[in-house]
Amino acid sequence: MKSKQLVTVLCLFVLTMGFAQDQEVSNIQEFTPSKLLRKGQWDIKFFNSIYTQTEQTDEGSESRTIDRQTFFTNTTEIFTGVSKNSRVNVGAVFQFRSNTLGGQGALDVFSFEDNGNDRRSGLTTIAPAIRVQPFRSLSTFSFTTSFIIPVFEDKPDSVEDDVFSFLDQRSFAWETKFFYDHTFGGNKWQIFTEVDFKYNFGEKSSDADGSQENLSERFANNSLFLPLSAFLSYFPTSKSTVFVNAQQAFLIDLGNDFAQNGTQLGFGGKYQLTKILNIEASFGKFVRGDNFQGLGQTFSLGLRALF
Repeated sequence: MKSKQLVTVLCLFVLTMGFAQDQEVSNIQEFTPSKLLRKGQWDIKFFNSIYTQTEQTDEGSESRTIDRQTFFTNTTEIFTGVSKNSRVNVGAVFQFRSNTLGGQGALDVFSFEDNGNDRRSGLTTIAPAIRVQPFRSLSTFSFTTSFIIPVFEDKPDSVEDDVFSFLDQRSFAWETKFFYDHTFGGNKWQIFTEVDFKYNFGEKSSDADGSQENLSERFANNSLFLPLSAFLSYFPTSKSTVFVNAQQAFLIDLGNDFAQNGTQLGFGGKYQLTKILNIEASFGKFVRGDNFQGLGQTFSLGLRALF
């Protein structure tokens, strides 16, 4: 009889521990982009995305077929907490890109070649950054501001078979992102919103010397990039989430005689692999746009370490 009681107690203990662990708040629930790190904490994120397109709008909003263009981007973010009250973080963001133009296969970006024309590859930007939670009473509202510095070589446009050389925007930029999230429904649902203001400045493409400088990489200089994003997440367990998202982005002309906008819809998921690591995968599709907006798809995979 005692052995049966002992087995019953042990079973109840295991079930209770399993339930308690599932009720714990995981990093993917707690540390959204809105939530800042505690002093001494580190957050390292490797985010990889492939955007590929065979459609693009004309000067209006009509779709037209183009030769495939594919752009791979690795974004590495490193931040740490520096304030005792968890309201200031500092860090840096690095971007590495590999692009293929002119109808090459989507996976050719992984050759990481740079021929100065239809294949370009390299470290493109470095951005020192600071994150701030401005209101003590609102821990799920914060902003990140960074100064983006282009570090890649300025190669002149080399036109072969109507393909223009392009690696990244040839812009110094000041970017500020505002984040807010709200959890509801017994910690099962979360809404996250983001508003970005990215001011690109530098020489206008019409003023550049095409024999010495890259004109196509200057298309966004003297403009404001303004994407508005929203994510709705559902947590089946404390260690996993699925989400849908929407984004409306505007490129506003501030002197370069070029404006653009596009709408993207997507979905994805995250999973807490260990106490430190979580993984994220997502898909996005541009469903509309105007003025040479691409109508392609984005496939993304990220790994985050928080300790």
